[in-house]
Amino acid sequence: MLEGIIRWSLNNRFLVVVAAIFLIATGGWAAAKLPIDAFPDTTPVQVQINTMAPALSPTEIEQQITFPIEQAIGGLPGLENVRSISKFGLSQVTAIFRDGTEIYLARQVVGERLATVELPEGIERPEMGPVATGLGEILHYLVTSETRTLEELTTLHDWEIKPRLRSVRGIAEVNTWGGLRKQFHVRIDPTRLIKHDLTMDEVTDALKQNNVNVGGGNITEAGELQLVQGIGVTTNLEEIGNIVITAHNGMPIRVRDVADVGTGHEIRRGATTANGKGEVVLGLAFMLMGENSHDVAERVGRELDAIAKTLPPDVKLRPVYSRTELVEHVIATVRTNLMEGALLVIAVLFIFLGNLRSGLIVASAIPLSMLFAADSMVRFGIAGSLMSLGAIDFGLIVDSSVIMVENSLRHLAEDRGKRPLLDVVREASIEVRKPTMFGELIIMIVYLPILTLEGTEGQLFRPMALTVIFALVGSMILSMTLMPVLASLLLPRRIHHEDNFIVRALKRIYQPALGAAIRLRGPIVVVAIALLAVGVWLASRTGTEFVPRLSEEAITINTVRLAGVSVEESVRVGLSLEKVILEEFPDEVRCLVAHFRHG
Repeated sequence: MLEGIIRWSLNNRFLVVVAAIFLIATGGWAAAKLPIDAFPDTTPVQVQINTMAPALSPTEIEQQITFPIEQAIGGLPGLENVRSISKFGLSQVTAIFRDGTEIYLARQVVGERLATVELPEGIERPEMGPVATGLGEILHYLVTSETRTLEELTTLHDWEIKPRLRSVRGIAEVNTWGGLRKQFHVRIDPTRLIKHDLTMDEVTDALKQNNVNVGGGNITEAGELQLVQGIGVTTNLEEIGNIVITAHNGMPIRVRDVADVGTGHEIRRGATTANGKGEVVLGLAFMLMGENSHDVAERVGRELDAIAKTLPPDVKLRPVYSRTELVEHVIATVRTNLMEGALLVIAVLFIFLGNLRSGLIVASAIPLSMLFAADSMVRFGIAGSLMSLGAIDFGLIVDSSVIMVENSLRHLAEDRGKRPLLDVVREASIEVRKPTMFGELIIMIVYLPILTLEGTEGQLFRPMALTVIFALVGSMILSMTLMPVLASLLLPRRIHHEDNFIVRALKRIYQPALGAAIRLRGPIVVVAIALLAVGVWLASRTGTEFVPRLSEEAITINTVRLAGVSVEESVRVGLSLEKVILEEFPDEVRCLVAHFRHG
């Protein structure tokens, strides 16, 4: 079979060259479309279920909300694990499904079970979180102003900035951290309530019934249709205060008679400060599961620049973290390593082959194999990352091509033009094809166990193994088809081929060493076993890391406080820490943002 492939390739050289050109075109298109990311997303398939209950304590949240939801979603198809958090006013249940489960199927079955959950009256229905992963945070930005209050900034973000970012393709959700969400508060005075012989329920019912718009049908007059609508939605404090609760002896009792009406904000569960200057509003953009973080972050960044131009002059919109920076930094490192590795391999090829044409033929296997791998990565949905592209070894890729072309050079030099060049190249290629293919297959087999990994380790390392296998498959196909064809087209019929001075020098060292090793076979085996034992011992004491260390140029500092510390106290301590850091490292720190969570 192998001989048949080589013979067919040499008999149809034009078709092989056309196929190589087609590979260059399709591989170039795939390389341009290849998704780029810093590292593979190792987050399992999960669905978050969030329930808000501002009036309940953590114990009540666990008993009345979290536990019933956990019981309801138990036994779902593909469900592997359920985790939950019960905080003051918040229940969060995370359902983790088996790898390979379609996320929208998982959300559908969870939604069907949530419809059967019975919660206490007055508690909002549970809501599923966005279709995003744990690594979905792609952009953080600050909304600041020296003249506006936190309430105004939060309102501006929720009603102006957030809706525009949500419309960006690939965005799953935009969250608000910190700030104060504006509310209208009706603070009932019990004394005045008793004075007017009213109850809390009567005030609440009056507020609900007098804060709605209702339809009244339509009136047709003179051929025109006029809609009838009762406008009752309150828009300011005065309208809320004028709502009538009841009437005594013809005198209306209004909300302002029993309560103080004013503006306020919802219960604070956290805050955000920046650069030691006080509280700010922080926005977080999450991308949809399966999207490319680099592309989505770029689109969001462009939309953020467009939004900044439409905001009031005193409001500043500043990105403080973008996944694009990390991805570009990582990919630049990978690109540099690949280029340097390719150039080093090509230089070694020219030095040891000692022939310019043969060196160029072998060197062409590197970009062509990479294009083949890029095309396969796009088809199998593998992103270019530090783990996938960084694992490619150009020495393995050109190994079979080097052997085949070098053997062709040797046969041509020995033949001295006696036979047709095509016959010589065919004989030389067939002679070494079997051992070189076995070598490539052995290397591929080494990577096959990685493909069986599951869970987080599988998501992290499978792209690496597949990328290397794709490159080796491309190299194997090229060595059996294109390399013999190029050798028959570009190598001269008569060639003088001999070892250069480097190879001759290495042989002078190697031949005596080889002879000594054959004579001293016993001691050599003992030394090899001893070296193996030392290597195993050293490997067992070598430090290990799960993923390569990425220099993101960012540091996360966690401070733990007592559970009863207020938000205001956390903000005060946090601002003090920020000022100390900025004073000690004024040139190193570009931006400093602190988040505080409570509950």
